[in-house]
Amino acid sequence: MMTAQPDLQPPYTHAVKQALRGVNNSQIEADLLFFEAWEIHPSALLGAALRASQIRRANPGLAAAIEAELKEIGAGARR
Repeated sequence: MMTAQPDLQPPYTHAVKQALRGVNNSQIEADLLFFEAWEIHPSALLGAALRASQIRRANPGLAAAIEAELKEIGAGARR
């Protein structure tokens, strides 16, 4: 018998959840959600890679926090 798992909704990482607190700008919200999704599943498309690169340069602390969190989650999944 399969058990139903709740559908996870973005944002997935605690880092992005924190970054979105108090944000009242749909473009910033879209950028952060895009960046999180790109970090989880990078795309080879040039436009997506450039957008992710720009967001990373503008938010180096957030990028590092997302990367660290994803590594931690990945390490836990391999245990």
